[in-house]
Amino acid sequence: MDPEGNVAIAEAVIETTRQNKNRHHQKPKRQPRYHVFLWNDDNHSYEYVMLMLNELFGHELEKGFGIAKNVDQNGKAIVLTTTMEHAELKRDQIHSYGRDVLIASCKGSMSSTIEPEASHGDR
Repeated sequence: MDPEGNVAIAEAVIETTRQNKNRHHQKPKRQPRYHVFLWNDDNHSYEYVMLMLNELFGHELEKGFGIAKNVDQNGKAIVLTTTMEHAELKRDQIHSYGRDVLIASCKGSMSSTIEPEASHGDR
């Protein structure tokens, strides 16, 4: 209280700081994506492709049939689009899946490659 009887009231002081607005608007960088391609040959049956895609990728048999048909008709098909590391793993799993026991002339696994997503417009 001052000599005149007035009461002093403390006012709250709010301190503001300027934040870098760009820091809050930056989006995390997305990893580049890669297609896993399955290539056609005459040494593997539709059944082989369907079972392989089910076991390695979790594709339902109907989807596996569609991919097998696409491979047969177009020479190749995309079976998955993912990060590079995951695509490499899936390609390697295709390569090590083994021969098709339904075709006597089959000597081994199917061929697979990976390619950056941006380089292809086909899906």
